[in-house]
Amino acid sequence: MYEETPIQAKMEDRPRSLTINTTASTAHSDSFAATSLSYDKQFIRTVPGLLMVAEIIFGLLVWMLVAGTEYFRVPAFGWVMFIAVFYWILTVFFLILYLTMAYTKITQVPWTTVGLCFNCSAFVLYFTAAVVEATAIKHEFARRHDFNSWAASSFFAFVVTFCYAGNAFFSFRSWRARDQGP
Repeated sequence: MYEETPIQAKMEDRPRSLTINTTASTAHSDSFAATSLSYDKQFIRTVPGLLMVAEIIFGLLVWMLVAGTEYFRVPAFGWVMFIAVFYWILTVFFLILYLTMAYTKITQVPWTTVGLCFNCSAFVLYFTAAVVEATAIKHEFARRHDFNSWAASSFFAFVVTFCYAGNAFFSFRSWRARDQGP
């Protein structure tokens, strides 16, 4: 009924080992993947946390209002879109980083300096984008919908600019307190 092939016959003729050799290695590392993240409920209730949420909400409004128009007709809106989307993505990243307290696991990075540089650059570049957007709005270039969207986006760009200015102030205070020590 069932015939053995020559290979199966040779395999069965071999002596079987009764022992199984295994090796186990454990690596103790301080790597990011090996640690668990925790959730900081209190960060969202702080002024910098509230400012970050405001930056995300109003920044989203800035680039959505511009993206919903024929902004490509006015070259200045390319700069506005770049700044709005770039800093929106980075702000979402930093919010997740702070909420999960992942920054405490990556100790090689000077987070107070990074936060200060990020918020100061966001303030300066968002301010230039808001001014460029406000001066580029001309009623004769746009349909009524585009003009209204650009005007609202310009208003929200200045709101986001002030939020980043506030966060830059708090980042500066945190950076200065860290450098002065206890």
